[in-house]
Amino acid sequence: MTIPDGIFKAYDIRGLYPEELDEEAAERIGCALAQQLGAARLGAGMDPRPSSTGLLEAFAAGAAAAGASTVDFGFVPTEMLYFGVASRGLDGGAMITASHNPPQYNGMKLVGEGALPLSGDAGIPELKERSQALEELPARSDGAVTERLDLYPAYVEHLHGLVDVTAFRPYKVVMDAANGVGGKLAPLVFEGTALECVEMYFEVDGTFPNHAPNPLLEENSREIRRRVVAEKADLGIAWDGDADRCFFIDEDGEFVPGDFVTALLAEALLLKNPGAKILYDLRASRAVPDVITANGGVPLLNRVGHAFFKQRMRREGGLFGGEVSGHYYFADNYNADSGFIPALLILELLSQKKATMAELLEPLRTRYFISGEINSVVEDVPAALARIEDRFSDGEQGHLDGISVDYDRWHFNVRPSNTEPLLRLNLGADSQGLMEEKRDLVLSVILDG
Repeated sequence: MTIPDGIFKAYDIRGLYPEELDEEAAERIGCALAQQLGAARLGAGMDPRPSSTGLLEAFAAGAAAAGASTVDFGFVPTEMLYFGVASRGLDGGAMITASHNPPQYNGMKLVGEGALPLSGDAGIPELKERSQALEELPARSDGAVTERLDLYPAYVEHLHGLVDVTAFRPYKVVMDAANGVGGKLAPLVFEGTALECVEMYFEVDGTFPNHAPNPLLEENSREIRRRVVAEKADLGIAWDGDADRCFFIDEDGEFVPGDFVTALLAEALLLKNPGAKILYDLRASRAVPDVITANGGVPLLNRVGHAFFKQRMRREGGLFGGEVSGHYYFADNYNADSGFIPALLILELLSQKKATMAELLEPLRTRYFISGEINSVVEDVPAALARIEDRFSDGEQGHLDGISVDYDRWHFNVRPSNTEPLLRLNLGADSQGLMEEKRDLVLSVILDG
């Protein structure tokens, strides 16, 4: 068989099942990963898509052919796969998931020792080469077995060790698990607290019958936003399909942008850890570094992508990292991202401040005006980037990821997609009118110069 090149992405493996990713491909990837890591024991977890069980079993069979045993965690959020690999001292692992994609897709998020991710910059290209070169699998090692381990009790204990859930005020919180595996973990995490939880789509069903598991898209968050208002709730929390990202809705039904969430999480953590280093992604508004600095932290600008965050947090001792896409990374969680720690921290912060979400956000919403991410299809990506660099040469420019340009009252980043002929614009300014004016100006340069 030939494993298609296209399923090997910048941060994971992902493709249509079974046209692009099937059991035979999963078996070869399992064998190649075990060989590449020199692994004796690998962890494996899965989301509830109909194809996930077969892919996990095939991955384990491939690992066994390379002499590695597999610890099968079953249906878990992605963050629990990271926790299982890191806390149990495993040599690596695979989460069988296509995250927020529709049910006809599946994939793998892959990690090495300590749950450090494989990426397009380190690990995935070699894995692609190894798995595609396997003409036939080695004979299965007699010593390689698959063992099953229920991580839920240990993981709930881990989460409760990070936040004082007994201090939660009796907030009414609408929670949307989108039929993803977050619906299995959430009741265990929040039971026994003072919260009144209004559950939406907690039944785990990998066909995602109610809405796609991507809360970043307006059509998928519409129902929880309405429900928060109808229930007169204090907060809404929505998870994506594999629950490694969470998103917040304030009491007025307004979606909270990821960079504002990053700022609030930074504040919550700096209350406990003054002077800490906080990483933030270069798409974020100035709200993030301003809040970090105001609370005594050290803001560190970072490239987009979980591998870049996790590696730098390890290297430089960062406490926390936040991306506008809803990925949040924690040193106390093996530098891994979590969709549940942010929910707990925000609830703790609200309880400590005795404030509503809108009240916490008011200083940010009245000072920082953001475009959100705007994608533009362009014929020639390098030429468009060169136009931007030339047109905005009077600003302070950076090239950490695409091009970033800073002026006194506004700033922006334009970066290319890893997989498509797209440029992605994120722009911020100190007034709504200036943001709209400069957004339209930069877009005109991107599209036609």
